[in-house]
Amino acid sequence: MSPENVIDSFIKDFVQDLHNDSAAIFAGAGMSKACGYVDWPELLRDIAHELGLNVDKEHDLISLAQFHVNSRRTSDGLAKKILREFSEQAEPSEMHDIIARLPIQSFWTTNYDSLIEDALRAAFRVPDVKSQVEHLSISKPKRDAIVYKMHGDVNLPQHAVIYKEQYERYYVDRAPFITALSGDLVSKTFLFIGFSFTDPNLDYVLSRLHGGTAKRNHYCFMREAQKQADDDEEIFKYRRRKQELRIEDLKRFGIQTLLVDNYSDINQILRRIEALYRKRTVFFSGSAEEYGTWSRRDALDFIHDVAADCVKANCRVVNGFGWGVGSAVINGALEAIYGDPQKYSEAQLVVRPFPQHGENLKELWEQYRQRMISLAGVALFFFGNKIEGGDLVNANGVRREFEIALEHGLLPIPVAATGFMAEELWKEISVDLDKYYAQFKWVIPKIQKLVDPSNSPKEMSKTISEIIRHLNK
Repeated sequence: MSPENVIDSFIKDFVQDLHNDSAAIFAGAGMSKACGYVDWPELLRDIAHELGLNVDKEHDLISLAQFHVNSRRTSDGLAKKILREFSEQAEPSEMHDIIARLPIQSFWTTNYDSLIEDALRAAFRVPDVKSQVEHLSISKPKRDAIVYKMHGDVNLPQHAVIYKEQYERYYVDRAPFITALSGDLVSKTFLFIGFSFTDPNLDYVLSRLHGGTAKRNHYCFMREAQKQADDDEEIFKYRRRKQELRIEDLKRFGIQTLLVDNYSDINQILRRIEALYRKRTVFFSGSAEEYGTWSRRDALDFIHDVAADCVKANCRVVNGFGWGVGSAVINGALEAIYGDPQKYSEAQLVVRPFPQHGENLKELWEQYRQRMISLAGVALFFFGNKIEGGDLVNANGVRREFEIALEHGLLPIPVAATGFMAEELWKEISVDLDKYYAQFKWVIPKIQKLVDPSNSPKEMSKTISEIIRHLNK
């Protein structure tokens, strides 16, 4: 299988793990280095110089750290070094932002910085950070992600794991971390990011993880061996052969390697994972003071059926409880969920009613829209009207949701046959179909079936269901 096909297969499988709530991330030094923090060699460069050694000639960096502790008779110098290097403020990378938006609950890292938890907070999530054994027995209220910092935190540098004696005692002093990690490795699919797999931190962890033969599949990114400017053919072949052996060795731990040409390719792969995951979340936009040529009953039954079909397609339904539309979305989704609770879950319905009282409502509604729509990959638009100054007008809120949907890369599907803002949006789209559906040309003839109001609601509901299911093949 070619590397491209391996990655395609991985993306599909990992997205399924995301839907099953069984995905985890293990972040290494490479993720932090991309944000400007030092890696292990740079962290210990001054320490090596102080010992009269050259860090570029050393391979056992944990022993190097131990030598420094031996010479000083204290680890205080290392703690200060960690505090100095990782206290500087750095912004999470795109990689951090993407994994924080994904529905991952377990994050493991050997890094000391706070980039993962910073990215989670920016994504409106509540991280529960575990950097010490005593943290493991306490759960933070309202948490929706756990960040296990196996080797400590910059905020407690005196307790960081960095030198050899600490690693030798890790399975005594920090045994609960190993128990927790072993449990996650059995129940979740891990994606290792930012590891060279010559990283001394991970080497000590992996060597003790799997004792049995039954292993769950995990994945890691690795840059394919590159030919350097001063390499002759023999040196290049040697480098490639060593990488092949390392890849084979990782299989002992159930880790499958995903080769990339450049580290920037990892961002692209993560973007594809996020996009594919979001395609199974459908945002319903619409409001209706009146239903135009539709009877109220036909309109509500139609929206009810579309929402139910989305649930039956194993998708999530996201709705802001739009006036005259929201109740039908909720009823349809719940009817499907409770009709077969063994197959469908309440988690497939996300309702975020808009607040109606308080200060700065306009800003608050914008935040609500941004958060709701960012969860989805598809946006459906129905009707879209309201009473303003005693007149019936097209709803500018629905238009704003259309604009946000485009900003977040959603596939817009206006049901023009419902009229009002939905029809206005379709007229706008139809002027330049390639602009909106360049990657989904197959969807154009299907969406055009949603334009003619003479088509029956059942036909249009079936068409929308076909689009949703085709997107998630």
